[in-house]
Amino acid sequence: MSKQATTSYPKERINILFLENISDKAVEHFKRNGYANVRRLNSALSEQELIKEIKDVHLLGIRSKTHISAKVLEAAPKLQAIGCFCIGVNQVDLKAATKAGIVVFNAPYSNTRSVAELVIGASIMLIRRIIDKNKAAHEGAWMKEAKGSYELRGKTLGIIGYGNIGSQVSVLAEGLGMKVMFYDTETKLPLGNAVAARNMKELLANSDIISLHVPETGQTKNLINKTSLKYFKKGSILINYARGEVVDLKALAAALQDGSISGAAIDVYPWEPEKNGDRFETPLQGLSNVILTPHIGGSTEEAQQNIGEDVSVKLFQYLERGITNGSHTVPAIGLPPVENAHRILHIHHNVPGVLSAINTALSKHNINILGQYLKTNEEIGYVVLDVDKKLSKQAVELLKEVKATIKVRVLY
Repeated sequence: MSKQATTSYPKERINILFLENISDKAVEHFKRNGYANVRRLNSALSEQELIKEIKDVHLLGIRSKTHISAKVLEAAPKLQAIGCFCIGVNQVDLKAATKAGIVVFNAPYSNTRSVAELVIGASIMLIRRIIDKNKAAHEGAWMKEAKGSYELRGKTLGIIGYGNIGSQVSVLAEGLGMKVMFYDTETKLPLGNAVAARNMKELLANSDIISLHVPETGQTKNLINKTSLKYFKKGSILINYARGEVVDLKALAAALQDGSISGAAIDVYPWEPEKNGDRFETPLQGLSNVILTPHIGGSTEEAQQNIGEDVSVKLFQYLERGITNGSHTVPAIGLPPVENAHRILHIHHNVPGVLSAINTALSKHNINILGQYLKTNEEIGYVVLDVDKKLSKQAVELLKEVKATIKVRVLY
Protein backbone atom coordinates (compact mmCIF):
# COMPACT_ATOMS: atom_id res chain seq x y z
CA MET A 1 0.00 0.00 0.00
CA SER A 2 1.35 3.40 -0.90
CA LYS A 3 1.67 6.06 1.78
CA GLN A 4 -1.27 7.93 0.23
CA ALA A 5 -3.65 4.96 0.38
CA THR A 6 -6.30 5.11 3.08
CA THR A 7 -9.58 3.43 3.78
CA SER A 8 -11.99 4.20 0.93
CA TYR A 9 -14.70 5.31 3.34
CA PRO A 10 -14.07 8.97 4.31
CA LYS A 11 -12.39 9.11 7.71
CA GLU A 12 -14.64 11.94 8.83
CA ARG A 13 -17.61 9.61 8.44
CA ILE A 14 -16.15 6.78 10.54
CA ASN A 15 -17.83 6.80 13.96
CA ILE A 16 -15.86 5.39 16.88
CA LEU A 17 -17.36 4.90 20.35
CA PHE A 18 -15.21 4.11 23.40
CA LEU A 19 -16.89 3.26 26.71
CA GLU A 20 -15.73 2.76 30.31
CA ASN A 21 -13.06 5.47 30.32
CA ILE A 22 -10.74 3.71 27.90
CA SER A 23 -7.14 4.96 27.89
CA ASP A 24 -6.26 8.26 26.21
CA LYS A 25 -3.77 6.28 24.11
CA ALA A 26 -6.61 4.71 22.13
CA VAL A 27 -8.32 8.02 21.44
CA GLU A 28 -5.03 9.68 20.51
CA HIS A 29 -4.11 6.85 18.13
CA PHE A 30 -7.21 7.35 15.96
CA LYS A 31 -7.29 11.13 16.10
CA ARG A 32 -3.60 11.26 15.15
CA ASN A 33 -4.46 9.22 12.06
CA GLY A 34 -7.29 11.45 10.91
CA TYR A 35 -10.36 9.93 12.60
CA ALA A 36 -12.11 12.89 14.19
CA ASN A 37 -15.39 11.29 15.24
CA VAL A 38 -14.22 9.55 18.39
CA ARG A 39 -16.56 9.64 21.40
CA ARG A 40 -15.43 8.46 24.82
CA LEU A 41 -17.80 7.85 27.72
CA ASN A 42 -16.64 7.20 31.27
CA SER A 43 -19.18 4.52 32.13
CA ALA A 44 -20.60 1.31 30.72
CA LEU A 45 -23.98 1.34 28.96
CA SER A 46 -26.95 -0.95 29.49
CA GLU A 47 -28.31 -3.05 26.65
CA GLN A 48 -31.08 -0.55 25.91
CA GLU A 49 -28.66 2.39 26.04
CA LEU A 50 -26.30 0.61 23.66
CA ILE A 51 -29.07 -0.17 21.21
CA LYS A 52 -29.82 3.57 21.02
CA GLU A 53 -26.17 4.59 20.69
CA ILE A 54 -24.75 1.99 18.33
CA LYS A 55 -26.82 2.42 15.15
CA ASP A 56 -24.18 4.48 13.29
CA VAL A 57 -21.06 3.20 15.07
CA HIS A 58 -18.31 1.55 12.99
CA LEU A 59 -15.83 0.71 15.77
CA LEU A 60 -16.75 0.03 19.39
CA GLY A 61 -14.34 -0.06 22.33
CA ILE A 62 -15.40 -1.56 25.68
CA ARG A 63 -13.92 -2.98 28.86
CA SER A 64 -15.33 -5.71 31.10
CA LYS A 65 -18.56 -4.10 32.35
CA THR A 66 -20.25 -3.55 28.98
CA HIS A 67 -22.13 -6.60 27.69
CA ILE A 68 -22.61 -6.95 23.95
CA SER A 69 -25.65 -9.13 23.31
CA ALA A 70 -27.15 -10.41 20.08
CA LYS A 71 -29.82 -7.69 20.36
CA VAL A 72 -27.13 -5.00 20.51
CA LEU A 73 -25.40 -6.42 17.44
CA GLU A 74 -28.68 -6.57 15.53
CA ALA A 75 -29.03 -2.84 16.14
CA ALA A 76 -25.53 -2.13 14.73
CA PRO A 77 -25.68 -2.52 10.93
CA LYS A 78 -22.50 -0.46 10.39
CA LEU A 79 -20.40 -2.08 13.10
CA GLN A 80 -17.14 -3.50 11.74
CA ALA A 81 -15.18 -4.38 14.86
CA ILE A 82 -15.30 -4.47 18.67
CA GLY A 83 -12.20 -3.86 20.74
CA CYS A 84 -12.27 -5.33 24.26
CA PHE A 85 -9.75 -3.20 26.15
CA CYS A 86 -9.16 -5.93 28.71
CA ILE A 87 -7.98 -9.53 28.99
CA GLY A 88 -11.21 -11.43 28.32
CA VAL A 89 -13.96 -11.38 25.70
CA ASN A 90 -16.72 -13.21 27.59
CA GLN A 91 -18.71 -9.96 27.81
CA VAL A 92 -19.37 -10.23 24.06
CA ASP A 93 -21.75 -12.71 22.44
CA LEU A 94 -19.04 -14.15 20.20
CA LYS A 95 -21.41 -16.47 18.38
CA ALA A 96 -23.64 -13.58 17.35
CA ALA A 97 -20.62 -11.43 16.44
CA THR A 98 -19.23 -14.24 14.29
CA LYS A 99 -22.52 -14.65 12.41
CA ALA A 100 -22.60 -10.89 11.81
CA GLY A 101 -19.01 -10.86 10.53
CA ILE A 102 -17.90 -8.46 13.26
CA VAL A 103 -14.26 -8.74 14.30
CA VAL A 104 -13.61 -8.93 18.06
CA PHE A 105 -10.18 -8.11 19.49
CA ASN A 106 -8.79 -8.01 23.02
CA ALA A 107 -5.45 -7.55 24.80
CA PRO A 108 -4.67 -10.91 26.42
CA TYR A 109 -1.11 -10.07 27.51
CA SER A 110 -0.97 -6.35 28.21
CA ASN A 111 -1.58 -6.43 31.97
CA THR A 112 0.41 -9.59 32.67
CA ARG A 113 3.15 -7.82 34.60
CA SER A 114 0.69 -5.83 36.72
CA VAL A 115 -1.15 -8.96 37.86
CA ALA A 116 2.07 -10.90 38.47
CA GLU A 117 3.53 -8.14 40.65
CA LEU A 118 0.36 -7.92 42.75
CA VAL A 119 0.38 -11.69 43.33
CA ILE A 120 3.91 -11.44 44.73
CA GLY A 121 2.98 -8.38 46.80
CA ALA A 122 -0.07 -10.15 48.26
CA SER A 123 2.06 -13.21 49.02
CA ILE A 124 4.46 -11.12 51.13
CA MET A 125 1.64 -9.31 52.93
CA LEU A 126 -0.19 -12.53 53.77
CA ILE A 127 2.75 -14.70 54.79
CA ARG A 128 3.92 -11.90 57.15
CA ARG A 129 0.33 -11.41 58.42
CA ILE A 130 0.63 -7.70 57.69
CA ILE A 131 -3.15 -7.49 57.18
CA ASP A 132 -3.88 -8.27 60.82
CA LYS A 133 -1.08 -6.05 62.13
CA ASN A 134 -2.24 -3.16 59.96
CA LYS A 135 -5.81 -3.53 61.20
CA ALA A 136 -4.62 -3.60 64.82
CA ALA A 137 -2.47 -0.49 64.36
CA HIS A 138 -5.41 1.42 62.89
CA GLU A 139 -7.45 0.39 65.89
CA GLY A 140 -4.74 1.54 68.30
CA ALA A 141 -3.32 -1.88 69.24
CA TRP A 142 0.41 -2.67 69.14
CA MET A 143 1.15 -6.16 67.67
CA LYS A 144 4.93 -6.39 67.42
CA GLU A 145 5.53 -10.12 67.16
CA ALA A 146 7.11 -12.68 64.86
CA LYS A 147 4.69 -15.54 65.54
CA GLY A 148 3.04 -16.77 62.36
CA SER A 149 5.17 -14.51 60.14
CA TYR A 150 7.51 -16.05 57.57
CA GLU A 151 9.82 -15.18 54.69
CA LEU A 152 8.93 -16.14 51.12
CA ARG A 153 12.43 -17.48 50.59
CA GLY A 154 12.44 -21.25 50.61
CA LYS A 155 8.65 -21.57 50.50
CA THR A 156 6.82 -23.35 47.69
CA LEU A 157 4.51 -21.42 45.38
CA GLY A 158 1.96 -23.60 43.62
CA ILE A 159 0.64 -22.12 40.38
CA ILE A 160 -2.54 -23.54 38.85
CA GLY A 161 -2.61 -22.45 35.22
CA TYR A 162 0.85 -21.92 33.74
CA GLY A 163 -0.01 -19.46 31.01
CA ASN A 164 1.22 -15.92 30.41
CA ILE A 165 0.51 -14.63 33.90
CA GLY A 166 1.23 -17.85 35.77
CA SER A 167 4.62 -18.28 34.13
CA GLN A 168 5.61 -14.67 34.87
CA VAL A 169 4.61 -15.10 38.51
CA SER A 170 6.85 -18.17 38.45
CA VAL A 171 9.87 -16.14 37.31
CA LEU A 172 9.30 -13.39 39.90
CA ALA A 173 8.85 -15.94 42.68
CA GLU A 174 12.11 -17.70 41.84
CA GLY A 175 13.86 -14.35 41.93
CA LEU A 176 12.80 -14.12 45.60
CA GLY A 177 14.19 -17.55 46.36
CA MET A 178 10.93 -19.49 46.24
CA LYS A 179 10.45 -23.00 44.92
CA VAL A 180 7.81 -23.18 42.18
CA MET A 181 5.46 -26.03 41.35
CA PHE A 182 2.79 -25.69 38.67
CA TYR A 183 -0.14 -27.63 37.30
CA ASP A 184 -1.74 -27.10 33.90
CA THR A 185 -4.12 -29.25 31.86
CA GLU A 186 -1.79 -28.77 28.89
CA THR A 187 1.88 -29.71 28.78
CA LYS A 188 3.92 -26.55 29.37
CA LEU A 189 7.66 -25.94 29.23
CA PRO A 190 8.83 -24.91 32.74
CA LEU A 191 10.67 -21.63 33.16
CA GLY A 192 13.71 -21.52 35.43
CA ASN A 193 13.60 -24.32 37.99
CA ALA A 194 9.81 -24.67 38.13
CA VAL A 195 8.53 -28.23 38.41
CA ALA A 196 5.32 -29.58 36.92
CA ALA A 197 3.03 -31.38 39.39
CA ARG A 198 1.55 -34.68 38.30
CA ASN A 199 -1.91 -33.52 39.33
CA MET A 200 -3.63 -30.74 41.24
CA LYS A 201 -3.86 -32.79 44.43
CA GLU A 202 -0.06 -33.10 44.54
CA LEU A 203 0.33 -29.34 44.05
CA LEU A 204 -2.16 -28.44 46.78
CA ALA A 205 -0.57 -30.77 49.30
CA ASN A 206 2.95 -29.41 48.79
CA SER A 207 2.44 -25.66 48.33
CA ASP A 208 2.71 -22.94 50.97
CA ILE A 209 0.98 -20.46 48.66
CA ILE A 210 -1.42 -21.39 45.83
CA SER A 211 -2.06 -18.85 43.06
CA LEU A 212 -4.82 -19.40 40.49
CA HIS A 213 -4.41 -18.37 36.85
CA VAL A 214 -7.08 -20.29 34.95
CA PRO A 215 -9.90 -19.19 32.61
CA GLU A 216 -13.58 -19.39 33.52
CA THR A 217 -14.97 -22.56 31.96
CA GLY A 218 -17.34 -25.36 32.93
CA GLN A 219 -14.31 -27.34 34.09
CA THR A 220 -12.89 -24.59 36.30
CA LYS A 221 -16.11 -23.50 38.01
CA ASN A 222 -15.64 -24.04 41.77
CA LEU A 223 -12.28 -25.63 41.08
CA ILE A 224 -11.41 -24.71 44.67
CA ASN A 225 -14.26 -26.12 46.74
CA LYS A 226 -14.99 -27.91 49.99
CA THR A 227 -13.37 -31.11 48.70
CA SER A 228 -10.24 -29.62 47.13
CA LEU A 229 -9.64 -27.41 50.19
CA LYS A 230 -9.11 -30.60 52.23
CA TYR A 231 -5.95 -31.27 50.22
CA PHE A 232 -4.40 -27.89 51.01
CA LYS A 233 -1.28 -27.94 53.15
CA LYS A 234 -2.10 -26.89 56.72
CA GLY A 235 -1.65 -23.13 57.11
CA SER A 236 -1.26 -22.45 53.39
CA ILE A 237 -2.47 -19.34 51.55
CA LEU A 238 -4.79 -19.01 48.54
CA ILE A 239 -4.60 -16.21 45.95
CA ASN A 240 -7.23 -15.85 43.23
CA TYR A 241 -6.58 -13.13 40.65
CA ALA A 242 -8.09 -15.22 37.83
CA ARG A 243 -11.90 -15.52 37.58
CA GLY A 244 -14.62 -15.20 40.19
CA GLU A 245 -16.37 -18.51 39.54
CA VAL A 246 -13.20 -20.51 40.15
CA VAL A 247 -13.47 -20.46 43.97
CA ASP A 248 -16.39 -21.47 46.19
CA LEU A 249 -16.16 -18.50 48.56
CA LYS A 250 -18.38 -20.03 51.25
CA ALA A 251 -16.14 -23.09 51.41
CA LEU A 252 -13.07 -20.84 51.48
CA ALA A 253 -14.55 -18.79 54.34
CA ALA A 254 -15.14 -21.98 56.33
CA ALA A 255 -11.53 -23.12 55.75
CA LEU A 256 -10.22 -19.74 56.92
CA GLN A 257 -12.41 -19.79 60.02
CA ASP A 258 -11.37 -23.28 61.11
CA GLY A 259 -7.68 -22.56 60.48
CA SER A 260 -7.21 -25.05 57.65
CA ILE A 261 -5.60 -22.27 55.66
CA SER A 262 -4.04 -19.15 57.11
CA GLY A 263 -4.89 -16.43 54.60
CA ALA A 264 -6.30 -15.46 51.22
CA ALA A 265 -6.19 -12.70 48.62
CA ILE A 266 -9.23 -12.44 46.37
CA ASP A 267 -9.61 -9.93 43.54
CA VAL A 268 -12.44 -11.51 41.51
CA TYR A 269 -15.89 -12.67 42.57
CA PRO A 270 -18.86 -14.66 41.22
CA TRP A 271 -20.89 -11.45 41.36
CA GLU A 272 -19.40 -7.97 41.09
CA PRO A 273 -21.06 -4.53 41.32
CA GLU A 274 -21.78 -2.68 38.10
CA LYS A 275 -20.10 0.56 39.14
CA ASN A 276 -17.96 2.20 41.80
CA GLY A 277 -19.82 2.95 45.00
CA ASP A 278 -22.34 0.10 44.65
CA ARG A 279 -22.87 -2.18 47.63
CA PHE A 280 -20.56 -5.22 47.64
CA GLU A 281 -20.85 -8.34 49.79
CA THR A 282 -18.82 -11.53 50.13
CA PRO A 283 -18.58 -14.30 52.75
CA LEU A 284 -14.92 -13.33 53.25
CA GLN A 285 -15.56 -9.89 54.70
CA GLY A 286 -14.27 -9.43 58.23
CA LEU A 287 -12.10 -12.56 58.25
CA SER A 288 -8.53 -12.49 59.57
CA ASN A 289 -5.58 -12.22 57.18
CA VAL A 290 -7.70 -11.76 54.06
CA ILE A 291 -7.04 -9.19 51.31
CA LEU A 292 -10.12 -8.22 49.30
CA THR A 293 -9.63 -6.03 46.26
CA PRO A 294 -12.20 -4.83 43.66
CA HIS A 295 -10.99 -6.62 40.50
CA ILE A 296 -7.92 -4.41 40.12
CA GLY A 297 -5.27 -7.06 39.43
CA GLY A 298 -4.42 -5.50 36.09
CA SER A 299 -5.44 -1.95 36.95
CA THR A 300 -2.25 0.05 36.70
CA GLU A 301 -1.51 3.11 34.59
CA GLU A 302 1.07 1.09 32.65
CA ALA A 303 -1.32 -1.78 31.95
CA GLN A 304 -4.11 0.52 30.79
CA GLN A 305 -1.72 2.33 28.45
CA ASN A 306 -0.47 -0.99 27.08
CA ILE A 307 -4.01 -2.25 26.57
CA GLY A 308 -5.02 1.03 24.93
CA GLU A 309 -2.15 0.79 22.48
CA ASP A 310 -2.54 -2.93 21.79
CA VAL A 311 -6.27 -2.95 21.03
CA SER A 312 -6.34 0.38 19.18
CA VAL A 313 -3.55 -0.84 16.87
CA LYS A 314 -5.52 -4.02 16.13
CA LEU A 315 -8.67 -2.02 15.37
CA PHE A 316 -6.71 0.41 13.24
CA GLN A 317 -4.97 -2.33 11.24
CA TYR A 318 -8.28 -4.00 10.52
CA LEU A 319 -9.94 -0.75 9.52
CA GLU A 320 -7.13 0.35 7.20
CA ARG A 321 -5.53 -2.91 6.02
CA GLY A 322 -7.98 -5.72 6.75
CA ILE A 323 -5.60 -7.47 9.18
CA THR A 324 -7.44 -9.71 11.66
CA ASN A 325 -4.59 -11.14 13.74
CA GLY A 326 -5.86 -11.65 17.28
CA SER A 327 -9.53 -11.85 16.23
CA HIS A 328 -11.89 -14.15 18.16
CA THR A 329 -14.53 -14.21 15.43
CA VAL A 330 -13.39 -13.51 11.88
CA PRO A 331 -10.48 -15.82 10.95
CA ALA A 332 -7.05 -14.30 11.59
CA ILE A 333 -5.10 -13.14 8.54
CA GLY A 334 -1.91 -11.10 8.41
CA LEU A 335 -1.81 -9.10 5.18
CA PRO A 336 1.01 -7.38 3.31
CA PRO A 337 0.41 -3.88 1.91
CA VAL A 338 -0.30 -3.62 -1.81
CA GLU A 339 0.23 -0.83 -4.32
CA ASN A 340 -1.70 0.03 -7.49
CA ALA A 341 -4.73 -2.06 -6.53
CA HIS A 342 -7.93 -1.88 -4.54
CA ARG A 343 -8.41 -4.24 -1.62
CA ILE A 344 -11.84 -5.80 -0.99
CA LEU A 345 -12.85 -7.69 2.16
CA HIS A 346 -15.43 -10.46 1.80
CA ILE A 347 -16.84 -12.19 4.89
CA HIS A 348 -19.15 -15.14 4.27
CA HIS A 349 -20.72 -18.19 5.87
CA ASN A 350 -18.33 -21.14 5.69
CA VAL A 351 -20.17 -23.32 3.20
CA PRO A 352 -18.75 -25.21 0.20
CA GLY A 353 -18.28 -23.39 -3.08
CA VAL A 354 -18.00 -19.77 -1.97
CA LEU A 355 -14.43 -19.21 -3.14
CA SER A 356 -15.23 -20.86 -6.46
CA ALA A 357 -18.29 -18.61 -6.84
CA ILE A 358 -16.18 -15.52 -6.09
CA ASN A 359 -13.53 -16.40 -8.66
CA THR A 360 -16.12 -17.39 -11.27
CA ALA A 361 -18.08 -14.15 -10.86
CA LEU A 362 -14.97 -12.03 -11.26
CA SER A 363 -13.42 -14.00 -14.12
CA LYS A 364 -16.65 -13.84 -16.15
CA HIS A 365 -16.32 -10.07 -16.13
CA ASN A 366 -12.58 -10.11 -16.83
CA ILE A 367 -11.68 -8.70 -13.41
CA ASN A 368 -8.11 -9.61 -12.68
CA ILE A 369 -7.27 -10.72 -9.14
CA LEU A 370 -3.81 -9.43 -8.24
CA GLY A 371 -3.78 -11.06 -4.81
CA GLN A 372 -6.09 -13.32 -2.84
CA TYR A 373 -6.05 -14.47 0.80
CA LEU A 374 -8.46 -16.90 2.46
CA LYS A 375 -8.92 -18.14 6.02
CA THR A 376 -11.88 -19.99 7.51
CA ASN A 377 -13.14 -21.20 10.86
CA GLU A 378 -16.12 -23.40 11.66
CA GLU A 379 -18.61 -20.60 11.14
CA ILE A 380 -17.31 -18.14 8.56
CA GLY A 381 -14.73 -17.53 5.88
CA TYR A 382 -12.71 -14.39 5.27
CA VAL A 383 -11.45 -13.61 1.76
CA VAL A 384 -9.28 -10.62 0.94
CA LEU A 385 -8.99 -9.69 -2.73
CA ASP A 386 -6.64 -7.20 -4.36
CA VAL A 387 -8.11 -6.21 -7.74
CA ASP A 388 -7.55 -3.73 -10.54
CA LYS A 389 -8.48 -0.20 -9.42
CA LYS A 390 -10.59 0.50 -12.50
CA LEU A 391 -12.83 -2.50 -11.87
CA SER A 392 -13.16 -2.51 -8.07
CA LYS A 393 -16.68 -0.98 -7.96
CA GLN A 394 -17.97 -3.62 -10.34
CA ALA A 395 -16.18 -6.31 -8.34
CA VAL A 396 -17.88 -5.22 -5.11
CA GLU A 397 -21.34 -5.41 -6.67
CA LEU A 398 -20.60 -8.88 -8.02
CA LEU A 399 -19.30 -10.07 -4.66
CA LYS A 400 -22.42 -8.85 -2.88
CA GLU A 401 -24.44 -11.25 -5.05
CA VAL A 402 -22.41 -14.31 -4.06
CA LYS A 403 -24.51 -16.67 -1.97
CA ALA A 404 -23.62 -16.92 1.73
CA THR A 405 -22.15 -13.39 1.76
CA ILE A 406 -22.29 -11.63 5.13
CA LYS A 407 -20.30 -8.45 4.47
CA VAL A 408 -18.37 -6.87 1.62
CA ARG A 409 -16.23 -3.79 2.08
CA VAL A 410 -13.82 -1.89 -0.15
CA LEU A 411 -10.82 -1.20 2.04
CA TYR A 412 -8.92 1.14 -0.26
